[in-house]
Amino acid sequence: MQHTALHSPIGPSDLEADPIFNVVIAYEDFDTGKHAKETYDLLVKNLSQECRFANQMWKFEVLGIPKLREMAAKDALMADIIIISCQGAHDLSADVQAWIHSWICEQSNALALVALFGDGGSQRESHQLRAYLAEAAKRAGMEFFAQPAAPVRRLDQTLASERGAKRNENTLSALAGVIQRDQTFPRRGINE
Repeated sequence: MQHTALHSPIGPSDLEADPIFNVVIAYEDFDTGKHAKETYDLLVKNLSQECRFANQMWKFEVLGIPKLREMAAKDALMADIIIISCQGAHDLSADVQAWIHSWICEQSNALALVALFGDGGSQRESHQLRAYLAEAAKRAGMEFFAQPAAPVRRLDQTLASERGAKRNENTLSALAGVIQRDQTFPRRGINE
């Protein structure tokens, strides 16, 4: 017995004319939340011609509440980019690691994991955390972007320096490439 699958070609009406790009931000404290939001705003400013953006922000401490951690995991599963912003001064809490593990084990829509580190940690601590997040991204099958493990200044100060502007431009270019690649094929979930 032979089975034949019939698939109609993808037409222009199948692709969203104005797709929404979802970004989930998990952050440690006010400063890291602000840094992540500034990064998100920079993405929107530079890529808003390509698509519309939406974001959800989750503070690390609320991920300690099981119901909220579950909601945040669902947001991460639906996200196109996940940003994790922390000081890098210590390992992530067990609750944050449980949140990460929950979306790694599922079929995520996310294309990239972006790690932002504050200036609160040593280079060694930031390097260990960076390696953990890089491995999480690899296991989830997504791209990984991180700012250097060295302590960094605030985003506006970094943008003011030539080296910082070049680094942010390269990161934005890479993320733009991910976004453009993603728009070539429609996403179809199991419920669609």
